[in-house]
Amino acid sequence: MLIIGDTVTTASNRPQRPGLAPSLVFIGLVTAVLGSLGAPLVPTVAGSEHVSYVAAQWTLTVSMLAGAVTTPVFGKLGDGPRRKPVVLVALSIVMAGCVLAALPTGFFGLLAGRALQGFGIGLTALVIGVANEAFEGMHARAVAGLLSVITVAGVGIGYPLAGLATHLWGLPGAYTSGAVVVGAALVAGALAIPSSSRKKPVRTDILGAVLLAVAVGGLLFAVSQAATDIARVWVVAAAALGVVVGAIWVWWELRTAEPLVQLRLLRIPAVLAADVAMLLGGVGIYVLISVAIRLVQTPTSSGYGFGASVITAGLMLTPFSATAFAASRTIPPLARRRHGNLLLPAACGLVSLCLVAFAFLHGSLLQVFVVLAIAGYGVGALYAATPGFIVRSVPPGTTTSAMSFNLVLTTIGGAIGSALSALVLQAATAHGTAIPSGHGYVGAAFVGAGVLAAAALLSCLLRPRPAYVGGNEPPSPNRKRSHEPACYAHAGRIAPP
Repeated sequence: MLIIGDTVTTASNRPQRPGLAPSLVFIGLVTAVLGSLGAPLVPTVAGSEHVSYVAAQWTLTVSMLAGAVTTPVFGKLGDGPRRKPVVLVALSIVMAGCVLAALPTGFFGLLAGRALQGFGIGLTALVIGVANEAFEGMHARAVAGLLSVITVAGVGIGYPLAGLATHLWGLPGAYTSGAVVVGAALVAGALAIPSSSRKKPVRTDILGAVLLAVAVGGLLFAVSQAATDIARVWVVAAAALGVVVGAIWVWWELRTAEPLVQLRLLRIPAVLAADVAMLLGGVGIYVLISVAIRLVQTPTSSGYGFGASVITAGLMLTPFSATAFAASRTIPPLARRRHGNLLLPAACGLVSLCLVAFAFLHGSLLQVFVVLAIAGYGVGALYAATPGFIVRSVPPGTTTSAMSFNLVLTTIGGAIGSALSALVLQAATAHGTAIPSGHGYVGAAFVGAGVLAAAALLSCLLRPRPAYVGGNEPPSPNRKRSHEPACYAHAGRIAPP
């Protein structure tokens, strides 16, 4: 028997769909690989489009901004009867973004294309929801766990492939190949994904999504442009706009009957600890990734760079991905132990130490590889431990909202980290030159380490009771099971950089 909400149905009534699991895995892999078309290509974009590194960094930042806004929207739409159309429309938008980025439309056309590609970031939660409804029992959890792990593998596969495609065919070729692969995923989804069995329509908080986009966009613009020659009044105005609109967004989300995200869940210490860790952790993680990718591609004439190709830059994050995958498999059992509530601060602390190590140990490619590999384990541990802090702490019926908001904060943190790394390096760049001094990388590393140290401290102070950690709290006999994906308690999910 299968219990869904207050309704009992027979699991055997679910139709067998032999091609669904491979199709969902393929869609998850495609979106993870496509996310890889951002970070390694920033120096290439700066050179080919003749723009500054600060501007080129926006090809990564704008994609994450779009993902931060669309993730909760897709999550709400995916809870209703339109789940399959939402998946297909999102893939179509991502494919259109690839085509637009491949066309000779200039830098702003490329930015628009990358923004559309960011719509794919929210698809992971949707395809996990499809698996949870289409399959049963252990099969559903196995498929969901595979989907979450695929996002880790996608980073390790995607970065080298992105570098190879760019090396062979240039930026247009890389994005054209992305469009072809997304088109294949779109066909697979159309053929294999079933229609949702849920008939109740879902109201989408469009105003909340618009306010969130304006607030985050204003803050990101202010952070990324603070060290440039743009008039300071525009930077201050953008920051003020972000703060004011952000406050309005919070007020609206607390007031509306069907909010984009359930902000009241932040009153639960476990949820607040997980959200703080993922927001600040995302900042530090993307600082490390961004500066490492740029450092190895800096010309040797700078006195500190390695002049590595975009392929080598892509391969750098393969060990990062491998150790993150290993953490996603080894951390969940540790979360069930007595002191599992210390996993969040421990993971943040490990990545913080890696950033400090990077500040002093970046004199060879081997040193950078080793630092990134160790940091990958910390990142994997952070992402693997987070779901258990949330799933067993929130009331029934709010799991999807809580996990969606956590993913939104992760994406916002990554976008801020991307913009912040560009800001620090720009501040270390002499006027009239394009290459920052070596001290800029040291400063950026310490900024990222400080943010992660703060995440470790706050998540330690806010940590929940050990009984809640890891998703192993004995279910209360009075607690009703919800229809939401229980798989979040059994598998970490890694957002692709």
